[in-house]
Amino acid sequence: MSDLKKYINKRKKRDLEFVENHDSGYKEFKIGVMLKQAREKAGLTQEDIAKRLHTKKSAISRIENHAEDIRLSTLEKFVQAVGKELKVSVR
Repeated sequence: MSDLKKYINKRKKRDLEFVENHDSGYKEFKIGVMLKQAREKAGLTQEDIAKRLHTKKSAISRIENHAEDIRLSTLEKFVQAVGKELKVSVR
């Protein structure tokens, strides 16, 4: 089971509101978790990414925790800062 699925299962057990809003917010949440995991896998801190993107650590935290409003250009810059490539598809 992935870390993401483990987190969701734990959160569902302790947070009724999370359960009720899970489906509607899952995609945005998943993006934030994926960004955080990519950053951590690259061995970078939020401050490291902030320096690379010429912004503040608090902005990186908002991106990771509230990705529902992230612009595609910002997403691409973040992904490049962790040494990855962004791929977008429509199915």
